[in-house]
Amino acid sequence: MNFGNTTPILRIFDEAKAREFYVDFLGFSIDWEHRVEHNFPLYMQVSKDHCILHLSEHHGGVCPGATIRIETSDLEAYHAELTAKRYKYAKPGIEDMPWGTRDMSVIDPFGNTLTFTTAISG
Repeated sequence: MNFGNTTPILRIFDEAKAREFYVDFLGFSIDWEHRVEHNFPLYMQVSKDHCILHLSEHHGGVCPGATIRIETSDLEAYHAELTAKRYKYAKPGIEDMPWGTRDMSVIDPFGNTLTFTTAISG
């Protein structure tokens, strides 16, 4: 028996804010978008390297306020990249955790927390 990758679905409420945060700030790319009909809620996939997220405006399927952890190979470089963008709604820092990781948490405009993490070498 094998298990595959996990794809979290995060609730969003505003398409423009989602694009500003996930694409412009975090550097994800939009892979595809879906609406049942014109002027219906958006469901889309964004990705960065091997990290895939689904973002949904649909109510009932997912609740805002989720927390996810995303493994990152070079947290310090990603932190520097985000800091250089001077995004006014998030100023993430890096924290050494007691379980042996370095974490950088960012809260999206909809209350979801994305924690980027890397193992502490040593």
